[in-house]
Amino acid sequence: MNLERSFGILLHPSSFPGRWGIGALGSEARKFLDWLASAGARWWQVLPLGPTSYGDSPYQSFSAFAGNPYLIDIEELIRFGWLEAETPPAFPAETVDYGWIYQQRWPQLRRAFAGFLQKSNRGDKKAFERFRRREAGWLQDYALFMSLKEKFGGKPWNEWPTELRDREPGAMGRAREELSNDTLFHSFTQWMFYNAWADLRSYAKSKGIGIIGDMPIFVAYDSADVWANPGYFYLDAQGLPTVVAGVPPDYFSETGQRWGNPLYRWEAIEQDGFSWWISRIQKARETCDLVRIDHFRGFEAYWEIPAKNPTAVEGAWIKAPGQNLFEAVRRALGEAPIIAEDLGVITPEVEALRDGYGFPGMKILQFAFSDEANPFLPHNYPQHGNLIVYTGTHDNDTTLSWYRTAPEAEKQFMREYLERWGISCHGESCAPEALMELAFKSPARLAVVPLQDVLGLGTEARMNFPGKLGGNWAWRYPPDALTAGLASRLQRLATSTGRI
Repeated sequence: MNLERSFGILLHPSSFPGRWGIGALGSEARKFLDWLASAGARWWQVLPLGPTSYGDSPYQSFSAFAGNPYLIDIEELIRFGWLEAETPPAFPAETVDYGWIYQQRWPQLRRAFAGFLQKSNRGDKKAFERFRRREAGWLQDYALFMSLKEKFGGKPWNEWPTELRDREPGAMGRAREELSNDTLFHSFTQWMFYNAWADLRSYAKSKGIGIIGDMPIFVAYDSADVWANPGYFYLDAQGLPTVVAGVPPDYFSETGQRWGNPLYRWEAIEQDGFSWWISRIQKARETCDLVRIDHFRGFEAYWEIPAKNPTAVEGAWIKAPGQNLFEAVRRALGEAPIIAEDLGVITPEVEALRDGYGFPGMKILQFAFSDEANPFLPHNYPQHGNLIVYTGTHDNDTTLSWYRTAPEAEKQFMREYLERWGISCHGESCAPEALMELAFKSPARLAVVPLQDVLGLGTEARMNFPGKLGGNWAWRYPPDALTAGLASRLQRLATSTGRI
């Protein structure tokens, strides 16, 4: 896959402004796309779109296939007549209070569902039934999973009654009958999400903007995916993981990172023709134009940690059948529009897997300023330039805050390096714009900048702090942030660097 020379903005939909406490797939999303088009952008990159669980992370979702009901536009439900007009609570304007959203949004969506059942026309009801039939392969399990979680007070699936934990046919049949209205409700929220997303994606396309999605390689343990497919994961007789995912100790952490996701039984997945993965990538392709797969190196080999271990220190690299998987994907779907998140410890085998299928990799400028041989410096990029350069990502601090806290030697190296590219930066306030200009001038085919860096914001706008519990994923921009002047500045930079 060859990328065109262009640029995009990284922003999750939850960060849109609006009256209902969290960004939604409605009018503010369209205003953002209008602004992107006026700036000459070709791409909008999002984080995973799945329903968030405890901790609010889009990378720990209740389903690898479902969409996040929090992103449904309440104003649209009111316009449809399925929800009575009401005054929004006094939600904070520039942050997401997920606890408050949880308390408010689910009853609100239940009321909208009741309104749909009572007031929708025959065409809407038929469209809903077509959606249920088309998506039944994942939707039935997801809707029942969410209904059972509610029934059992939010407990993880391994703590449900044994017959439901183990999906015994009789118990499953009784649960579907007892919870039929609840499963219909959760199917309704998915129909609303995917209708809204399809409309928004069509609008983006009309503006000449493609969407870059994001897919975690691993899935959350407490998810419909693991509950419905236990044979695809290393679980014991009680349904608990025996080994979990993470990465070994490195420069950044003496104990490594123990993510805790269950690991795949790749031999079982391969015996089924990789059907689950093919369905997952197909869903991503239906949803986005490109998809970034997080922790791509795990397709070549992954760090296996015994589940009893509290850290990632003790573990082993285990080979994964990445080549067999992507061959199966190619046979089933053709060329997959995948971006490889190839950060961390990358071996020649990982590079061969990435390059063998033409998947673009990633470079992060905040990691670049150590020495001349640093592979994140633009003069060290491969000659073909078929990769994506970022100033930073959702896991980094904003560029302004990164510069404020960087060692003085790193700052000096950055200033001198920028001068060689004709970029002057003296003082912390210029750092975001300077790194953005370096990204645009670099040989990378695609340059992506978090909106926080375009706005020149500090650590108060950081999206995620890995390892920190609470307070993440909450940033929202104010309604007046996206000015015509800011768009004009981006357009001039993109024009001068050949990205329009």
